[in-house]
This record gives sequence, C-alpha cells and structure tokens, in this order.
Amino acid sequence: MSQTLPQATHRTLHTPHGEVLGASYSWPGGQYCAIHTSRGFVGCGIYDVRVAGEFGMAVAIARGTPQHPLREPEDLLAARIVEVSEPARKLGIVPGMSGEEAVARLLTAS
Repeated sequence: MSQTLPQATHRTLHTPHGEVLGASYSWPGGQYCAIHTSRGFVGCGIYDVRVAGEFGMAVAIARGTPQHPLREPEDLLAARIVEVSEPARKLGIVPGMSGEEAVARLLTAS
C-alpha cells in the first residue's frame, strides 16, 4: 500500500518588522500554515490557543474558508486574527488585527 507523503515547505520571510520562518504543509484534501517568531506564531485555525497558552506560547489564529483557504504563510499576513492565547494578548495582540500586525507585535514586544 503506497501513501503520498504530505508536502512541507519552510522559508524565511522578510517583513518590514524583521525576518520570520514561514511553514506550510499540504496533502490531498487539506493544508495548514504558520509564521514562526522567537516569541510565538501566527497560524491557521488548526491550532488550539488554549493548549498553547497553557505552555506560555503567544499564538494568534486566523481562519480561512473553503473559498479562501490559508495555504501559504504569506496568506496569514493579510488574514484577520480571530483568536489569541493569553500570552499573545499580553503582547497586545487582539482579534481583528491583521496577521501582519500580530507578527509585528511578536517581533517588537519587549
């Protein structure tokens, strides 16, 4: 029995606020992506902010739709944040901001 492995990519993204690590994973019928920083990450709806918060992770979530899925990390920059972990909230990340604004907070928070 042969199975197709998921496709995975990782790359450095250059934002106006600094470099981040973008990641995307896809397989027939599904995908997810994230933008990672040293303080936390912006990801798609597959992640659970409550669990991330229990581990002190600053996480901001955006959700795609079947018509506009979040496939690549760059898709997260324009997407709206819908959910955040408590550590992310303490950094000033709130629902309604763009993924790019959340990345900026992750990169510039002291």
